[in-house]
Amino acid sequence: MGPKIVFIGAGSARWTSRILADIFLNEDLRDSEIWLMDIDDYRLNLISTLARRYVKELKIPMEVHATKDRAEAIKGADFVISTALPKGYMYYEKMRDASEEHGYYRGINSVEWNYVGDYHTIWGYYLFKLYMEIARDIEDFAPDAWFFIVSNPVLELTTMIGRETKVNVAGICHGFLGYRSVIEVLAMRLAKEKFGKNIIPHCATHRAECYDELRRIINLEDVEVEMKGLNHVIWLTKFEYKGEDAYKYLDNWIKEDAEEYWSVWREHTMSPWDLDLCPAAIDMYKTYGYLPIGDSVRGGTWKYHWDLRTKQYWYGPYGGPDSEIGCAIRILQVRRRIEEIARMAFDRSRPISQSMPLKPSGEVIVTLMDSLYNGKPADSYEISFLSGQVRAPIYVNILNNGTISNLPDDIAVETHVRVDSSGIHPISRGTIPDKLYKYVMLPRITRAEWALEANLRGGRDTLFQWLIVDVRTRNMKQIDDVINAILELPENKEMAKHFS
Repeated sequence: MGPKIVFIGAGSARWTSRILADIFLNEDLRDSEIWLMDIDDYRLNLISTLARRYVKELKIPMEVHATKDRAEAIKGADFVISTALPKGYMYYEKMRDASEEHGYYRGINSVEWNYVGDYHTIWGYYLFKLYMEIARDIEDFAPDAWFFIVSNPVLELTTMIGRETKVNVAGICHGFLGYRSVIEVLAMRLAKEKFGKNIIPHCATHRAECYDELRRIINLEDVEVEMKGLNHVIWLTKFEYKGEDAYKYLDNWIKEDAEEYWSVWREHTMSPWDLDLCPAAIDMYKTYGYLPIGDSVRGGTWKYHWDLRTKQYWYGPYGGPDSEIGCAIRILQVRRRIEEIARMAFDRSRPISQSMPLKPSGEVIVTLMDSLYNGKPADSYEISFLSGQVRAPIYVNILNNGTISNLPDDIAVETHVRVDSSGIHPISRGTIPDKLYKYVMLPRITRAEWALEANLRGGRDTLFQWLIVDVRTRNMKQIDDVINAILELPENKEMAKHFS
């Protein structure tokens, strides 16, 4: 029997199904023991039905267990993966609505360098409490296990578990893969400069012609990137092509091509998440000297987030995934995908392996488990790109411990790592550039520390301190009113005691 792999909050079927597919596709993990844990009967039945049908149809020598007992699931585990979001999406939307009624657009949780709609920090009491409970269970029942945190806020949760417990912990986020956008910029410039071709409209609409040209003119082995920072606040600190600084290609793209790209992009984009080269990303590059990668562009300052019209200027017609439009689209997409998965899982008239053919997810978790359990050293993994499989560096969130010398040792940083049977080892070293350090990292770390204090220690004063420096705050009454409105929600009786 192989490793015992536990999914907490396994009823998050959209995400869990993707990781299960990666496990099923990995020959060296096919004898794993899978434990699916969730407190929701319907969702637990959905994901366990799906998993068992795959195992049976594909004749995979794997055991699949379903339980509502977290301790039973964790006992003896090698890996614990959590996607759990206590109380669900709509609970947080209620707090957002209560905030907006008192003048806090998009909620009191939305502040400088964290405007991501589902990155719940100051109002994440139940989330922080649950993850501490999971970690304590791991200490008691599986002290050697690795705890992979997938739910946001990855920065705060990974930092908290790393500081407060003895658990082996890593935060997982695929946002770092946004570095691929600068390779598209490189392709657009080389196509124009060397061959006189304009592929900008193709790249702005993500058509095959863009990637065909990229594949033809760029050898990815000639491209070197390095990123540094925090989860959702990570920056491209190194971008080289054939050993030379490649930021010059981005500079020329901004001068000559960006407006054409944005014009086509605004007209044709179909996703609120299509942001890697949006005006906000480029403005942040001009301001701080480095390109924000992945979800980092969703942050920034209030310059990009004052209201819906401001968001639409910087993030396109939907205002990004964190506007009132984008958030509604996100919730709708989640619901639709769950319905699709349920329909296929419970439809016995057709093999599930035909309804949902297995394909790699592009997530890094299974590579981590394979390397740690089977002793396969790795610092990169295969992802789909350019209509094929390419190697991407492995980035995870771990406690800093000197990896980035000018950030605190006990804060979780997102960094390139090497993984083997002895653990997860950071590769990247050095410092955060000065302007990023002063104007980005320090404000974000400060908010992380405030959120950790609020959710671990409690007290109404921690909410007051969070709000008194908020640019939306006009007076003391507004602070009292919004705190009362949130804590008086029926779902927040326990939370109200914590913050009393």
